[in-house]
Amino acid sequence: MRRPFKFLLASLVPALLLAGCATQPADSGADAAKARGISLRFIGEATLPHRLQIGGTTFGGISGIDYDESRDQYYLLADDRSDHNPARFYTAKIAIDAKGIKTPEVLSVVTLKKPDGSTYGGKADKATDIPDPEAIRYRAETDTLFWTSEGDKKLGLDAVIREMKLDGTLIREFPKLPMFKMQPGDSGPRDNLTFEGMTLTPDGKAVWVSMEAARFEDGIDPTVDKAGGPARITLYHSNSGNPIRQIAYLPDAIPHRPVPPNGEADNGIPEILMLDQFRMLVLERSYSQGVGNSLRVYLIDTRDGSDVLNVPVLRDGNYTPVQKRLLINFDSLNLKKLDNTEGMTFGPRLPNGNRTLVFVSDDNFRKSQITQFLAFEVIEPKPVASYIVEPPPYWWPYPYYGYRPWLVPRPIIVPRPHPVPRPKSD
Repeated sequence: MRRPFKFLLASLVPALLLAGCATQPADSGADAAKARGISLRFIGEATLPHRLQIGGTTFGGISGIDYDESRDQYYLLADDRSDHNPARFYTAKIAIDAKGIKTPEVLSVVTLKKPDGSTYGGKADKATDIPDPEAIRYRAETDTLFWTSEGDKKLGLDAVIREMKLDGTLIREFPKLPMFKMQPGDSGPRDNLTFEGMTLTPDGKAVWVSMEAARFEDGIDPTVDKAGGPARITLYHSNSGNPIRQIAYLPDAIPHRPVPPNGEADNGIPEILMLDQFRMLVLERSYSQGVGNSLRVYLIDTRDGSDVLNVPVLRDGNYTPVQKRLLINFDSLNLKKLDNTEGMTFGPRLPNGNRTLVFVSDDNFRKSQITQFLAFEVIEPKPVASYIVEPPPYWWPYPYYGYRPWLVPRPIIVPRPHPVPRPKSD
């Protein structure tokens, strides 16, 4: 069992801001956000034209976004299975200040490379290694990019994590965990619901990758009346690619009933983003036919919950999910249109020192949808003590001495023990 963290007496004041956080969805008003010690102020919205032509390719389907502070540019990953053009990402400039966000300027396009240096083919090419790009993250330490592919259950392609150079050249692929390998029938990962989200820890030493929804063995699909099964979020060493820890996250039930009632509807996790070394923002996105999209951002602490890396099947009683706290429900923004948002990243800091948070939507290359950028200011409590030294959790393999804005001793959550069978009597 971990011992409670030592903390400075001066931290008690900001700590009070975080008292009484709910573990389940709550109201979406400003009071709820402030009660968690952090809030998001909406700055503005920008869109790009449908089927914008960049470098001989059709721009769209943006599923991943990340910010390169040193170059002041963004990397935008296209969720194109090489149907329109070979799998690719774009670079862009996006001007953001405290008053608004300007129309992004797309600078260049870079194709993703296979091990032999060639580009990926699509269904029209009868390719057998079609990628489904979803998340992209820049690693400053190596000046490289991580990206994920969701794989394809029908083609027997597993979800993968890859690292590449900025010119798209493949460097390596992470080892695959057996639990994420595609299986026939109703077993293993669900098709198109695998490695949708990814984020690096601020020190770049590890990378978290999130499933969009539960594997067949772990739970059901969500409905309007009932939440779906737990989605696994896995921590990997950035250098070795080996897994360190895995937590279970429970997405919401579908918030809006589709029209007609038997229409298409879903809810899952399209993206994750580390707020600091151990706290994570989780984006939940739902779609209900006849209603549209709904987005919510939750805050979790990756030190909570039990480690489920070696738990083959998640069932009530054999694991403890992480607690989640609602930061914002995008329904409260009253935008004219809220599209299929899948990307989330921090952008440049504002003159007051606060970070910006940028979201982007995947238009699926459809005229009825839009590529939408939403910008927010992240307002966090300013602690009296900027730096403290604390022992890292038992599973974190590196020393941790760093900025910890959340100066409140977290309750120690003891995972429920695995059931122990009673010995049979003679």
